[in-house]
Amino acid sequence: MLNSKNKPTLILGASEKPNRISFQAASQLIDRGEEVFLIGRGKEVNGVRINKGLIDIENLDTISLYLNAQRQREYYDYIFGLNPKRVIFNPGAENAELMELLTKGGILSENACTLVLLTIGSY
Repeated sequence: MLNSKNKPTLILGASEKPNRISFQAASQLIDRGEEVFLIGRGKEVNGVRINKGLIDIENLDTISLYLNAQRQREYYDYIFGLNPKRVIFNPGAENAELMELLTKGGILSENACTLVLLTIGSY
């Protein structure tokens, strides 16, 4: 398991394409010195490797989702296994079913945009 001293963030649905919002959010988090883990497509974002498969992360603070609800299903067990403090459903990733399950599991969830939260200082 990976361990960090800050509040790590997992971006699920990461992309190496600079025009993608997931890339921009990852870049901002990395630039701010946050520990960022990426699962998605491509090789890297600003020197941080994009993983193709699941990774173990200890003390995970946030999962920022960039996958549509249908694609999220295969990650339900993984998400709960990581036991994050919160899950952000970015635009296009809204999922009432998973939000309800997270709430029942005591995990905060919100429909929001990670990039906007970072921009306005509410991340």
